[in-house]
Amino acid sequence: MNGKVSNLHVAWLLPSVFFYWQPALTALAQWFSETTVLTTRWYGQMPEHDSALNVKLVGNVKVLKLGESATGYGSEFTYVSPKVIIPLLQLKPHVVFSNSFGVWTILALLFKPLGNWRVIIAYEGSSPSVDYRNSPLRLWLRRFMVRLADAYITNSQAGQRYLTEVLYAAGERVFVQPYEVPDPNALLGNSGESELDQQPLKHPVFLFVGHLVSRKGIHLLLQACAILQKQGCENYSLLLVGDGAQRQELEAFSQAHGLSDRTHWTGRVEYGNLGTYFRKADVFILPTLEDTWGVVVQEAMVLGKPVLCSDRAGAHEMIIAGENGYVFDPYQPEELAALMHRFIDDPDLSRIMSQKTQQTISANTPEAAAEFMAQVATFAWGDRV
Repeated sequence: MNGKVSNLHVAWLLPSVFFYWQPALTALAQWFSETTVLTTRWYGQMPEHDSALNVKLVGNVKVLKLGESATGYGSEFTYVSPKVIIPLLQLKPHVVFSNSFGVWTILALLFKPLGNWRVIIAYEGSSPSVDYRNSPLRLWLRRFMVRLADAYITNSQAGQRYLTEVLYAAGERVFVQPYEVPDPNALLGNSGESELDQQPLKHPVFLFVGHLVSRKGIHLLLQACAILQKQGCENYSLLLVGDGAQRQELEAFSQAHGLSDRTHWTGRVEYGNLGTYFRKADVFILPTLEDTWGVVVQEAMVLGKPVLCSDRAGAHEMIIAGENGYVFDPYQPEELAALMHRFIDDPDLSRIMSQKTQQTISANTPEAAAEFMAQVATFAWGDRV
């Protein structure tokens, strides 16, 4: 599977294409000029990627909440238009990548004999709320889909174990490599002066980027800060980038525990401006209670930031303890507080770890992700290339 090939027609079925997808998909088009993305939502970010990709918008997406969860994703059903099969048949791709086990993947598999294409299921990663290990019906359906598919890609070892051990996918058809990877140029695209330039921040600066919702575990991060407060440790800043339903509650907790002078709430920031905030930080923290992957960990790493990562995030597999960060149990705020204390006590620690962090992430580029997908596509199509 070495060397570039260009005669395959490739389609990607992605209900929503977020910013971090675009560089890798653009690079994939360098391998296969006939690459088309079918989606309901295209978040245009970088003009060079928008013009380089063939993108077709198909219908709308609706997420139906079936149950809420304070610690995970909750139960939901994502509806996407079945009309996607019409442009897919018109495209006549050789290989179809389809995201997860949704309606579009079912359609791609059912119409495979008619379209004479190969189907590759992309499974981001494993986590309790999305694995449905306790749902016999969903497991049966997924196992049936796995039997019909030709190959599978996943970001993580946990995703590989789920595919092989739970869904019984053939091990030789499961390929593991981060394919959801960020591009530092996209993060720094609009970087310039920000309101942070007017604020004196005590170093080290700990950074969180994401939705302010209970699943992300920010309340436990603030509990860790309250523990540091009781220990008389105040020489740091906490920068929180994002917005969400829990913000008011979190700000109230911060005020009640005397943390207001070192916690800074920026609200939502455009993707191309995030690089400014990463550069202001010394350490990135992801205290999530559930994330199948966690691209934000890689976003921090490509900009040279050591990471304190929850063991509930799939991306924790990228952390080498003591070299580019540490992994912790988010339900143990004392553990997180102790790790933060290390960086507060040793001002050089984040700088020392920064070089190792960039070495760790250096191989995970959009170009590498595209080559990985190209190789799997070539494998799935077989000797027909």
